[in-house]
Amino acid sequence: MGRVMAPFGVKGAVKVEPFGDDRDSLRRHSAWWVGKPGNLVQVEVLECRAHDAHLVARFEGCSDRDQAGKYRGFEVALRRKELPQTAEHEFYQADLVGLVVMNAKGEQLGRVTGFLPTGANEVMRVAHEGKERLLPVAGEVIRKVDLEAGTIEVDWEVDW
Repeated sequence: MGRVMAPFGVKGAVKVEPFGDDRDSLRRHSAWWVGKPGNLVQVEVLECRAHDAHLVARFEGCSDRDQAGKYRGFEVALRRKELPQTAEHEFYQADLVGLVVMNAKGEQLGRVTGFLPTGANEVMRVAHEGKERLLPVAGEVIRKVDLEAGTIEVDWEVDW
């Protein structure tokens, strides 16, 4: 759902970069899961407000800048059951990790390993034979996602 960027101010708040288009989705929850992948702990959110394109949050037990600094770089997550239902043709990025990426010719480009925010649009990281491809997550590139088949069809050539 997001990432803690840095401490904010001197009273223990943190600046959070929300992922996706709905930054307010995190604001609706009084508890988040924060930490490194595979090692998330639940924290109570005492305060959360919008600040430009980011959020500023304060966690229970975090009352100064040094304590807030310990959260730097941590992922912010919610339990799956707390996430809103996706609309048709919308997917959570976590659901796409591990899927096979192929083009319209049926050529396999690799497997999705994650996503990178770039400002203009997200970029899908695709690993294949020890190398990595970066594909823009945009309507003209991603043609079809089939979760049941475990595939993503893209408008992309193997030599690009």
